Amino acid sequence: MGRNTRKRRSPLAVKVTAASAALALGGGGLLWANFYASAHESGHQSWGGNQTKAATAQVATITCPDVGQKLTNVPNQARTDVAGELANLDRQITDAYQRLATTRDAQARDASFVQNDILTPLQQRRKVILDRIKLEITRVGGTAPGDLDTLANCTGTPANQTGGGQNGGGQQQGGQQGGGQQGSSQPPANGGQQGSQPPANGGQQANNGGQAGNGPAAADFVDITKVQPNVKGKPRNARGAATGTFTTRCGVNANKNHNTDNVIVAPGVANGAHHLHDYVGNQKVNAFASNDTFLQGGTSCQNKSDLSSYYWPVVRVQDGSQDFDQNSDGGGKEGNVGKILVPAQAQIKYVGSPTGKVVAMPQFLRIITGDAKTTTNGLANANAHWSCTGFENKVQLTTQYPICPQGSKVVRTFAFQSCWDGQNIDSANHRTHVAFADANGACQNGFKAIPQLTMRLVYNITPPVLQNGQVKNAYAVDGFPEQLHKPSTDHDDFISITTGGLANKIANCVNRGQNCS
Repeated sequence: MGRNTRKRRSPLAVKVTAASAALALGGGGLLWANFYASAHESGHQSWGGNQTKAATAQVATITCPDVGQKLTNVPNQARTDVAGELANLDRQITDAYQRLATTRDAQARDASFVQNDILTPLQQRRKVILDRIKLEITRVGGTAPGDLDTLANCTGTPANQTGGGQNGGGQQQGGQQGGGQQGSSQPPANGGQQGSQPPANGGQQANNGGQAGNGPAAADFVDITKVQPNVKGKPRNARGAATGTFTTRCGVNANKNHNTDNVIVAPGVANGAHHLHDYVGNQKVNAFASNDTFLQGGTSCQNKSDLSSYYWPVVRVQDGSQDFDQNSDGGGKEGNVGKILVPAQAQIKYVGSPTGKVVAMPQFLRIITGDAKTTTNGLANANAHWSCTGFENKVQLTTQYPICPQGSKVVRTFAFQSCWDGQNIDSANHRTHVAFADANGACQNGFKAIPQLTMRLVYNITPPVLQNGQVKNAYAVDGFPEQLHKPSTDHDDFISITTGGLANKIANCVNRGQNCS
């Protein structure tokens, strides 16, 4: 079970029965054009799970305010305890979602069941945790947000409103308060139908689609050959631009270094991510690792001075197969089922800035890109880019998974925030210390340009089949169960850890316009 095992004041006892979600997040050799895609993704009719359709009036998932993103000014002395309480909130949502999924008969008999037996008790439990968060902040001299109590209320979201944010089209702002235009998209008309309890053995169920009953649904997929080109050109380089690249080769996690922790978001909390990560680079990363641990961790990278941690949620194929964690926390217990796919390629590259020179990344800088909770939060911080080999310069998708043509491979790409506030290696909500550049590639508001981490993950995936409103042999990224495995929830994590002056070497390489490795 995922428990907060740190020695601290005893948190509210919450039994973990299914999954919450994690922020864990990756791609190299990536063109700037891919990062500024405005995806015009085709909407589809409302399709149900793999066997039957269910009434759209029934609640499909639970939506709760993302408290962590509201906490931008938590004093350093309180951050560890607050992170533990945020993990407790995630567990509560997990428990409530599991109860939602296992009480369909009761819901059918009583229209008030969800509100009275799931949402109201959840609100009361959240209020206790929110009060504890306020106490943690104020006891060290901080000021808690005045509206924190308003974040206790959660709602039940019908299936026809779970389209990964439902914010319509238009350009997404580049998360992290950066203002850079990212690959936004028009969400599908809806996210699929709900149905019965997710089976413990991962068998096919007509719930919200998918092998475990919590997604993906047929509407989450699109034939990429039928999507209009949407990738914009890269910004023009100014005089003195940093045009070089630095490639680090760290493997594809063939040694299966996995865990369901997230040391950035939930330090000291076992199973704090509630889904499984691939780790490349640093080999000693878990919830209990410290900066000293990282320096002793060893690396899968060819350059042994690169001890950085690059980690992202795994992709699974839902063809009826299972993997080692089918009965484990973060895996089958939390709706993450199917065979884990090892990337065929994992390309990690640092690129420069089109507007000028970059400064070296500081040691132990943490960056999260993307948002694991876009079904709740909308697409403002989404940074998912899905495509196929042969289409990457033409089509990038945020709210749908691509069905690639014969001979083409699925590609996930990430471009991390490339502007740093010059002071902090992390922030209370893990976003405000870094930012995206604007549409011209410039950093604003006193932020400094740093080498931009890009990642490109390539997978050999048999194309899913859409038939009669169902998807067969689906694939999906791991995530929180209540987020329904939406493609927009893809995300990636990074901790910069270098020795031997490597951080300066990377910056100098891209500043000189060289291609280094």
